[in-house]
Amino acid sequence: MKPGKGGAFVRTKLRNLKSGNMLERTFNAGIRVEQAILERSDMQFLYKDGDEYVFMDTETYEQLNVRPVALGDAADYMIESMMAQIAIYNGDIVSVEIAASVELEITETEPGLQGDRSTGGRKPATLQTGKVVQVPLFINIGDRVKVDTRTGEYMTRV
Repeated sequence: MKPGKGGAFVRTKLRNLKSGNMLERTFNAGIRVEQAILERSDMQFLYKDGDEYVFMDTETYEQLNVRPVALGDAADYMIESMMAQIAIYNGDIVSVEIAASVELEITETEPGLQGDRSTGGRKPATLQTGKVVQVPLFINIGDRVKVDTRTGEYMTRV
């Protein structure tokens, strides 16, 4: 930004990759900021071991345990054999990125009633991962649905 009076400055929003906290900082226009170099690798989710999630590097077959804190909201959508991109900085896992949408099975919901085919009505449904989302009234147990992993919203029945 270049205000009418004084020197230019840069207003930023930064996210701490370890804790996930967002903070706003303002820098003078000419200042240099150290760049963080992240190693990214595609890994496959194998299984959950206690509290940790076990991933396997698809190239080296090396296994890696990931804490739920590093997964963030992605933990609500992880199923076995799912691919994810893991970012590592100085040996620490800082983020796990998954696809923008996933297909999951409904394991628990109230039964749909005859005539509940119109749009607008919603009911809670539990996915196979344990996450609860709002779905249309016509969705039943055993149906597969597509869910947006960024917002946690139902997209469509598969």
